[in-house]
Amino acid sequence: MERRGNLLTARSLRVVSHRLRAQGVCDVVEFHQDPAGITLAGQDGTWQPYPVEYKKGRPNAYGADELQLCAQAICLEEMLLCSIAEGSLFYGEPRRRTRVNLDAPLRQRVEDMLGEMHALYARGYTPKATPSKGCNACSLKEVCLPRLAKAPPASAYLRMHLPREEESL
Repeated sequence: MERRGNLLTARSLRVVSHRLRAQGVCDVVEFHQDPAGITLAGQDGTWQPYPVEYKKGRPNAYGADELQLCAQAICLEEMLLCSIAEGSLFYGEPRRRTRVNLDAPLRQRVEDMLGEMHALYARGYTPKATPSKGCNACSLKEVCLPRLAKAPPASAYLRMHLPREEESL
């Protein structure tokens, strides 16, 4: 943790919510000295956590960045037994922070989406990826491989390249 005056900065902070069955890594969590804050081991005073998520490009229209930031805040609240009213998204294109109010409707969307994700997982169902121009900026691009959704199934490839039983006799 890095300290500069009344600000502590933690980078790549692992977070978890057992209630929501979610975990992740916060890019940055700033801890601002605040009389209404929480105590931190090895630090004098009380501190208010403030999550900051860094993004390469510009804000998106889908609200996914806000959902991610809110999920991180929910995890931090559970771990640190505190309340977090807002956080920030830092976008590389305009090179500035955008404040995000972590209100009840946003929190409900996070909980609803996590519930849907867990239901899909329990059913063993993976939704099809919908490729878009945003795929190029996605951190999961190499795992998701959205262009494979357009490829023919592996069974078609095998039928085309393997000899049929009657041909192999």
